[in-house]
Order: sequence, then C-alpha cells, then structure tokens
Amino acid sequence: MAFSWYTDGMREKNSKLVYSTDRGDSRKGKDLPTETPHETAPALALQRVTVRLDRKARGGKSVSVIEGLRISGKEQETLLKGLKSRLGTGGTARDSGTIEIQGDHRDAIMVVLEKMGFRPKRSGG
Repeated sequence: MAFSWYTDGMREKNSKLVYSTDRGDSRKGKDLPTETPHETAPALALQRVTVRLDRKARGGKSVSVIEGLRISGKEQETLLKGLKSRLGTGGTARDSGTIEIQGDHRDAIMVVLEKMGFRPKRSGG
C-alpha cells in the first residue's frame, strides 16, 4: 500500500485550488472576518492644531502658520487650496505637515478649521 499525502479528510475531492492570496476558504464561500481598518489620523477634534503668526527669515513679511495637522497629503493640498481661494492670498504646504498662508489671517483660518471639526488654538500674540 502506497502512502498518499492526500487523504479524504485533508482536501475536498473536486477542488483545483492550489494557492490563493484571498482571505477565507473560497471553496466553501465563507470569508474570514476582515480586520478593522486602523484610523490613520485621530479624530479631528482630538488633534492639537495651532495657528500662529511668523515673521522670521521672511524679510519682515507676515505668514500665518498652521501646525499639527495630521491629515493626508491630498487632504492637506485640498485644505490649502480652499484657504488660498477664500482668503485671496498665496500659501504653501510643507513636508512637515504645516501650512503657510501669506499675511495675517489667523482669525479667518481659525473659523474655517472650527467649521471643519478641528479645535484650533491660537499661539502667540
């Protein structure tokens, strides 16, 4: 009698599945429960967002700086575009997660961030 790797209890008879990267047993039509997605950013109201005025190394020009935003790059660009069009000024998004808006627009920025669900704090004078 020859030894067989495939006994009746180890595989279903008419299955041709060799390897699959799908989760669950596709032969039985049952899927394993999926993992809950981890939230990339904490709730907006829990983020510590600060809005401050900066004049350093800018030739005396004022810039409103938004720090502490933990949102994706695409969301950051969308927020920047909305702020620039609403305030009628220029600005930029930095790699460190900060947004700079030209001029002193701290009050208007605070209102916009509050409407979005953030709880911003004004930093400085």
